[in-house]
Amino acid sequence: MKNSILSAIVIALLFTACNKTDDTKTEKAVSLDETITPVQLAKVEQTIRSEEIAASGLVASTDEARLSFKIGGIIQRILVKEGQRVSKGQLLATLDLTEINAQVAQAQYSVEKSERDFKRVQNMYKDTAATLEQMQNATTGFDVAQQNLQIAKFNQSFAKIVSPINGVVIRKLANEGELIGSGSPILFLNSSSASDWVVRVGITDKDWARLKLGDKASITLDAYPDEPLSGAVTELAPIADPMNKLYEVEIKIAPNGKRLASGMFAKIALSPAQSRSYAVVPVEAILEGNGKNAYVFVLDESGKKAKKIAVTVGYIEKDKVLITNGLEDISEVITAGGAFLRDKAAVLVKN
Repeated sequence: MKNSILSAIVIALLFTACNKTDDTKTEKAVSLDETITPVQLAKVEQTIRSEEIAASGLVASTDEARLSFKIGGIIQRILVKEGQRVSKGQLLATLDLTEINAQVAQAQYSVEKSERDFKRVQNMYKDTAATLEQMQNATTGFDVAQQNLQIAKFNQSFAKIVSPINGVVIRKLANEGELIGSGSPILFLNSSSASDWVVRVGITDKDWARLKLGDKASITLDAYPDEPLSGAVTELAPIADPMNKLYEVEIKIAPNGKRLASGMFAKIALSPAQSRSYAVVPVEAILEGNGKNAYVFVLDESGKKAKKIAVTVGYIEKDKVLITNGLEDISEVITAGGAFLRDKAAVLVKN
């Protein structure tokens, strides 16, 4: 009997020990699964700024001209070279007039013939030997022939290129003897005036909407990297370029005594008068940044777990990041400890 009692006690002790071991393992597993990461929070501040618009472009003249022939043909002569100064009204290039002169002569013969036909039908109509319809057709034929002659003479007069400005030949785009089409650029001229330099840049529709005429700009030229020039917006294109979908903005440069030339590369920082509101967070709160896209961690509704949200970065200012979207109605973000978090991870806020 005693042996039975002892056996029962030993079995009970063993069962209890096993249960304790299992409970210990379960607690350890739970502890590993529910790792709590200590974190610190930072307040989300609000500020109103006028965010700069960065762009780049080439220096040009306001009075520039891309010159071409009105009609196609073979270039007979180009009378200027690149870098040569030209005067307004100066002859720059001509086409071979053989075909063009023949077209004018052909149109002239057509006018003469239609005029003879018109007079003959007119006399016949007076003698009732021609109908009203024949008279009307002869009149119309004579008028059409005269218009064709006018067109031929107009094309003949524009078979040459004359400088529309006082300037400099920046580029010669064709050579003598080449066959060119109507409107194909032949010469590129810039004004010789020293006070009309501009930079033309392309910007997005969102940036275009923030600008207005007169907004200031800072212009940095590669030729003068340590001496930025000032400028102002003088033109805002009303439509986008069909090729790149950007809106062209013209910025007039104040040379401030600097010698400028067409084609100089310029970096532009535009300062719109229109401002906007930003959420400001420490730079260490930003994770997985890729251009303007990034993420931050915040506390979820329970205050015990991390929540990963996407934000849009406006720009970085020293140790602060200005956020344009994503932090609406968010008062705090996780800073210290955020690099070790994943979405919905358990956290412990420490001061």
